[in-house]
Amino acid sequence: MSQTNSPQVINTAATLLQRYGEGKRNFSGANLVNADFQGVDLKGSDFSYADFSEANLNGANMRGCDLSFANLSQANLQNADLRGALLFSTDLRQADLQGTKLEKADCDRSTHFPDSFDPALVGLQIKEN
Repeated sequence: MSQTNSPQVINTAATLLQRYGEGKRNFSGANLVNADFQGVDLKGSDFSYADFSEANLNGANMRGCDLSFANLSQANLQNADLRGALLFSTDLRQADLQGTKLEKADCDRSTHFPDSFDPALVGLQIKEN
């Protein structure tokens, strides 16, 4: 049976960047634990249900990305651009959000932030169920 139409599992930064360069934007469920995307442009992509735990996203452009239900726990998001991103039920516990741009990003009460992080102070829009 041909595997031509089978979805390819995205589990490395190199594979994702290749697919992004080919114009692909659906990376839902990608397994990118500990991947390095420092300074990379990934804007407008669907990363719902993806696992970015412990990933380096320092300075990454993830503007307008769908990160709903994604795991970004312990990820380095310093100076990343998440403006307009969807963060519904996203796990950001222990993530480094220093300098992260979050204006007009949407989250809900099920989004998990690091301790002592106040979403309202950075311009996040909390949607009620």
